[in-house]
Amino acid sequence: MHLYEIIKRPIITEGSTILASEQNQFTFEVDMRANKIQIKEAVEVIFNVDVVKVATIIMPMKRGRRGRKEYARTPAWKKAIITLPEGQTIGLFNV
Repeated sequence: MHLYEIIKRPIITEGSTILASEQNQFTFEVDMRANKIQIKEAVEVIFNVDVVKVATIIMPMKRGRRGRKEYARTPAWKKAIITLPEGQTIGLFNV
C-alpha cells in the first residue's frame, strides 16, 4: 500500500481539537487494511514529524431502520490517534 493511500483525511471535530491542543494527539481516518507500523511510517514521511504512539479504533457502521428493514447509513471505518513528542505539531490542524 502506498503512503498516500493509508491516510485518507484528518478528523477535525471539537474532541479532536481538544486532544491536539492539550495532549498533542492528532486524529486521522485511515485505510481499514493499514496496521500501526504503516500508519506511523506514513505520518512520519508525509508530515515530517516523529511519532511516539499510534492508537487505532474501528468505528462501527451506523444502522438505520425503515419499517422492519435495516440498512447501513454509513459504512465502518478506521480511526487512528497519533501522539507526537512535545514541541512538534502538524500544521494541518492549526486552522
